[in-house]
Amino acid sequence: MEFNKVFLLFFCIFFCFSAFQAESRLLSNFFQEPQEPHFRVLSQISLPPSPAPEAHSPSPADFAAIFNVLSYGAVGDGVADDTQAFKMAWDDACHTDSGILLVPSRYSFMIQSTIFTGPCKSGLVFQIEGTIMPPDGPDSWPKNYSKRQWLVFYRVSGMTMQGGGLIDGRGENWWNLPCKPHKGVNGTTSHGPCDSPVAIRFFMSSNLTVQGLRVRNSPQFHFRFDGCQDVNVYSLYIKSPSLSPNTDGIHIENTSDVRIHNTIIYNGDDCVSIGAGCHNVDIRNITCGPSHGISIGSLGKQNTKACVSNITVTDSLIKHSANGVRIKTWQGGFGSVSKVTFNNIVMDTVRNPIIIDQYYCETKGCQNQTSAVYVSDILYTNIKGTYDVRSPPMRLACSDSVPCTNLTLSDVELFPAQGQNILDPYCWNAYGSLKTLTIPPVFCLLEGYPPDSMPPNDVLVC
Repeated sequence: MEFNKVFLLFFCIFFCFSAFQAESRLLSNFFQEPQEPHFRVLSQISLPPSPAPEAHSPSPADFAAIFNVLSYGAVGDGVADDTQAFKMAWDDACHTDSGILLVPSRYSFMIQSTIFTGPCKSGLVFQIEGTIMPPDGPDSWPKNYSKRQWLVFYRVSGMTMQGGGLIDGRGENWWNLPCKPHKGVNGTTSHGPCDSPVAIRFFMSSNLTVQGLRVRNSPQFHFRFDGCQDVNVYSLYIKSPSLSPNTDGIHIENTSDVRIHNTIIYNGDDCVSIGAGCHNVDIRNITCGPSHGISIGSLGKQNTKACVSNITVTDSLIKHSANGVRIKTWQGGFGSVSKVTFNNIVMDTVRNPIIIDQYYCETKGCQNQTSAVYVSDILYTNIKGTYDVRSPPMRLACSDSVPCTNLTLSDVELFPAQGQNILDPYCWNAYGSLKTLTIPPVFCLLEGYPPDSMPPNDVLVC
């Protein structure tokens, strides 16, 4: 009996020691990296699983053909003429599904005035990682090239222009021409031709996206969209000096279904300007200024028709600018501006935070005319901040013969940036309503509708 007890005890000790050795080997195999991964001994010990590898979101480069302008003979030293290389790369990328025209980083490419023509196959990307620039000023511009435009994209659908690069318009020598405002002898403005190129123009194109780029010092407008549909502009940084003439950041004309979001613009004219023939435009989260503000117009010049509708400007900051949100029309025009909303906008030391000017004139010799673009259904809501005391915080100057109607103000609070005196708003032939008390009070706004609530048919025509 004693022998059996001893044997049983010995057996238990032997079994436990063997199990301990086995478990130690398993632990060693699990934590020690083997020399050859395919001979790894799998452990039976359960540990928390490793994180799943992050899913790879395919980029266009995973599937697209890339056409690097360097492969077409571009030099990229900022001096050599790289126009032909860009044209050849464009032709190949344009005729390839999801083609990418690549402007590589760490190079500067000088390109002459050029028209990039479509139609192209779907998914074309103009990828700017380096710097592109025009010839340096009017004296360097070829005499037989147009001085009204630099890079034009014509009849292109489904194109994206993007990248972390720079578009440098080299505009200083254009701004200093004697024909520019106050650049002539003794501060005058000389007469004669005064053409200056728009930096980037999209013409008769659709389904466009422009995003992520830095753009500076355009001779005239930085971007212009003419006759386009479905335009998306995101996350641009546009900068020119505050005294650079006619350097609108983004101008749209006869263009519909536009989204301009999350963009910073410092320049010498309007941050965004909306011309005739535009509708369904959404401008959101814009930092604007120093500048001339965000403008609808000018409209109706030389007795022309202008129709603009369904415009929204919201969640934006306008600072140190000549104007805030502006509608400007010439006397003698016809058509209408309607269904416009300015919402949730902060003004920081703006000279004319809210302005309708139906007497817009670039000289002192404009004659009074009876016809005018009809302005109606304009909403100003949650507009707050400070104004430059050289002008009243609100100026609603409407036509003698075609009054503004259905102007609505709600939660408007504008205080002087300097001093304590709050200036009274200015109104002329402006009809509308106040949904809340405003600062300052707009006692000059006429209630209801004018006796003839609709303009003549020959004025409206939209």
